[in-house]
Amino acid sequence: MHFQHVDDIWRDFPELSAGALFIDGISGGVSVGDHVRQFQAIANDRLGSGSESDLPEIQAWRRTFAKMGLKPTQYRSASEALLRRFRKEGNLPSIHPLIDLCNAASLAFAIPIAAFDLAQVAGHLHVCRASGNESYLTFSGETENPEPAEVVFTDAEGRAHARRWTNRQSGLSAIRPETTRALIVAEALHETAREDIERLLTALSPAIEQSWGARPSMTMLDRSSPRFDFSV
Repeated sequence: MHFQHVDDIWRDFPELSAGALFIDGISGGVSVGDHVRQFQAIANDRLGSGSESDLPEIQAWRRTFAKMGLKPTQYRSASEALLRRFRKEGNLPSIHPLIDLCNAASLAFAIPIAAFDLAQVAGHLHVCRASGNESYLTFSGETENPEPAEVVFTDAEGRAHARRWTNRQSGLSAIRPETTRALIVAEALHETAREDIERLLTALSPAIEQSWGARPSMTMLDRSSPRFDFSV
């Protein structure tokens, strides 16, 4: 299998930096509480008495959503939505150890992180402009079609695994208790995006290894090296 952003995405968003992790051997029966608390402490320090909208990482995604024709306060990046909830409630609900860990890292770095169950992804996963014919399964079980030219994550069978880029993932490839193999993707567009993505992966990878005893494969992606190949 492989993951990549297609050429049009790199052309239209040259400020993009991305990184990915592939992990095999995960399960739902581990504790990640210590790692989650460490990441959340970083998020608390960064937020201070301010708002997530003050952070350069969030501001960059807001500009990107506006560039895509989306109202940034109506459609938020996943990291902004998480930070907004965390600031108001002081915590996030536990879903699955891998999701809890990725959400906490997303809080700490203010960078959206997507995690996909690869058993539900066919052939490849591409970030590209939608044709409008792709099928997207919501978490409530409804099927939607993305808007033509919307930025989506799609597989070889024409299924959209995320809509509006980093706004919302699909219920089809969500991490579940039976998930064993996952692809984790982090994307950012702010001035220090590449350095911060590298720091995020460097922090997240050992947390995954310590929790599941398996070392993830890790890569940075850019326009000259846009593809991540991995065996499942």
